[in-house]
Formats: sequence, structure tokens, C-alpha cells
Amino acid sequence: MQSPSNNNAQKTQSELWTEYAGLAQSGDKSAYNTLLREIAPFIRNYILKTLANPDWADDITQEVLISVHKSLKTYSPERPFRPWLMAIVSFRRTDYLRKHYNSRENKQTTLDDFDFQKSHVTNPTHAGEYKDIEAALDTLPDNQRKVFEMIKIQGYTAKEVANEMGMSVSAVKVSAHRTMNKLKEILE
Repeated sequence: MQSPSNNNAQKTQSELWTEYAGLAQSGDKSAYNTLLREIAPFIRNYILKTLANPDWADDITQEVLISVHKSLKTYSPERPFRPWLMAIVSFRRTDYLRKHYNSRENKQTTLDDFDFQKSHVTNPTHAGEYKDIEAALDTLPDNQRKVFEMIKIQGYTAKEVANEMGMSVSAVKVSAHRTMNKLKEILE
């Protein structure tokens, strides 16, 4: 390996990675190996903090390393390496999560699953509470109730509700927040 500049002790990690990447592009296999060895734990630790399932971190790290290998020739050594790397990390993480959640395997269950029914299906013993909530909603002015129901019950975004109701997005958010506080007061 050609030695990156002699003053490595004073260089940041990112500056060293920039040098290693430039040397790797020139065919320096030792610099290439050093670069991959140094960025792998960095990538894994960074990704690990952003995932619901820690087992995915190794898979995504491998995808990032493969992408770095395939696209290293596109890296410009005049620019910092870390932002280039982080763009790849972001894209690979997003691709992985998109594939995972699009498969919907994480959402499949059977109605024979008693624990699922117990925690996710309406319990008839709470029917009185639902009537109390409906009565509290009935005390609201029509527009305020509609805004609240669209955002909190039907799952519309504030922007969608604003377009539907002819209101500003901030007015919709304020209305939903005030309604939630009013309902809490009524139901306590």
C-alpha cells in the first residue's frame, strides 16, 4: 500500500477514507482492503441505531459494501468520501426496508391466533367506553369533529384534510390538537 500522507495522526477518519479511496481507485489493493475494513463497522453501527430489527444491520452493511465496491470508480477523490458513502448507506437502507415492508410478511397473521385477537380485536367489554367517546365527539362542532375524525381516526394527513376542508395545514393541526385536549377533558 502506498502510504497516505505521512501525518496520519493528525487526519480525521473521513480524510483518511478519502485518501484510501483515491489510492484504491489507482489500484492499491491494500488501501482498498483498509478502506473496507474501516468503513464496515462504521456503517453497521450507524445503521444499527436506525433499525427496528438489529439483525438487518449486517445485511444492509453487506449491501453497502457491495455498492461501494461496484461504484468506487464513480467516486471523485477531490471531494470528501464520507458524504458519498452516506448517500450509498441511505439508498441501501431505504431499498432494504422497502423490500421488507412491501413483502408484508411482517403483517400476516391468522384469525386463529388468540393472542392477536386479544390485543387487536375490539373487546366487547369496552363497548361502554366507545359510547362515551362517541358522545364526547357529538359535543363538538361539525367542522371540528370532521377534522378530528379525518386525521385521528381515518388517517388522513393534515395536508389532505386542509385541501378537503378549505383550511390551512397549520389550522388543521391546531384544530386536531385542541380537539384532542377537549376530548381528554370531557372523558376524564
